[in-house]
Amino acid sequence: MTIIDGKMLAEKMQADLKLKVARLQSQGIVPGLLVILVGEDNASQIYVRNKARVADKIGIRSETLRLAENVSEQELLNVIEKYNKDDNWHGILVQLPLPNHINEGRILHAIDPKKDVDGFHSYNMGRLMAGNPAMVPSTPAGIVEMLRAYNVELSGKRAVVVGRSNIVGKPMAMMLLAENATVTIAHSKTENLATLTKEADVLVVAIGRANFVTADFIKSGAVVIDVGMNRDENGKLCGDVKFDEVSEVASLITPVPGGVGPMTITMLMEQTVEACMKSINNMTDDRRK
Repeated sequence: MTIIDGKMLAEKMQADLKLKVARLQSQGIVPGLLVILVGEDNASQIYVRNKARVADKIGIRSETLRLAENVSEQELLNVIEKYNKDDNWHGILVQLPLPNHINEGRILHAIDPKKDVDGFHSYNMGRLMAGNPAMVPSTPAGIVEMLRAYNVELSGKRAVVVGRSNIVGKPMAMMLLAENATVTIAHSKTENLATLTKEADVLVVAIGRANFVTADFIKSGAVVIDVGMNRDENGKLCGDVKFDEVSEVASLITPVPGGVGPMTITMLMEQTVEACMKSINNMTDDRRK
């Protein structure tokens, strides 16, 4: 069994991004990432701080715009529209979840698809579905990078994704399909789940239930990717996969923490830099017209 070191891979990718950003800065160009945080959710506060820390490390100019819990939906839409029009910001991210009085879908669809570094806009989701991706959700993108880095063969292999969210499950399935894997999506209503997951050469688990997947769910030698981020009964951080048990059966496995999480943030930064470079190319093309 080998543990997939997402932290090490993320640090390597961040070092490469830092060099790319330095080249842009030498031309007077600084990639900009705006994060909009509504309310005081503790987990969201931590995620936003981590994103700001990594952005600063790479050289990306980041700003967190903090809005009150009771901000109106229209006020939030107005803020997004303002930054959509501001060429100094290449990526816009609205931290989820949002308060109940705000329509999440309407907010995500208000972000300019070219600045949608989270990849949640229906335009970007549609491009992913059509096999012509632009901006893609960061977590599944990071997982694909991890699988490549560890030379996991996906073509012709059986992959099972447990979870059907727009953030992880559905886009993950599309990305695995693009790598020529045969993909099944399972979820809370799936019958005989353990029987299905035991057929997987590659198993991605994103269901939000602490230590739910045990060794009985795993095919011998399978690659297991744990997207979960939970607290067990002792308050200890853990994933959806019971690591100690499953690591005895799997050939490759991600830990929690130190697996998928660092890669998610890194892919977000990569897409911010890519958005910046595309905006430069677009401006150059416009001048030539």
